[in-house]
Amino acid sequence: MAWVTRDSETKYENAWIRVREDRVTGPAGDDGIYGVVTMQHPAVFIVAVDDDDRICLVTIDRYTVGTTIEVPAGGSDGEAPLVAARRELREETGFEAGDWVPLGTMHALNGIAEAAEHVFLARDLRPAAEDEEASGEGDARTAETQAEEGIQAVSWVPFETVLGMIADGTITDGESIAAIAKAAIRLGRFR
Repeated sequence: MAWVTRDSETKYENAWIRVREDRVTGPAGDDGIYGVVTMQHPAVFIVAVDDDDRICLVTIDRYTVGTTIEVPAGGSDGEAPLVAARRELREETGFEAGDWVPLGTMHALNGIAEAAEHVFLARDLRPAAEDEEASGEGDARTAETQAEEGIQAVSWVPFETVLGMIADGTITDGESIAAIAKAAIRLGRFR
């Protein structure tokens, strides 16, 4: 038997998420209530790898979990995933990429959410055009976006060190870990 939704009611909605409560009958035939969070737009995750085999990581202060280390990411805001990925990389890091490889789609928190996420490998990296002309402190828009999002640092970390940071618990963001794994598989790091 499959899940059967008997009734659904939106409890909360904003520009980013919708929360609904469903009255369901589960696979075993039991009736219950299921809370579901739906992202209004898919997210994008960017694993940016430079010519020195380093991954770009952002250290960010998240309201929910505090300081965390992640790959650049964000909402698509209704844009095509690649357009959003290019924007997010530029806003969060001040870099742009000449080579973009889609690595597929993943889903966050499957047990409670409808949250599609598109993953990209970005290479052929360079400072964004305005950043090259800036006075060494980066583009004002990038700095403003970083401040708004709580980004405390942008760092370039050797690929093998990043894998060690996952292994030792320094990187705990599940979506970043999954995105890095997709990139590592694509690059032949492990199978």
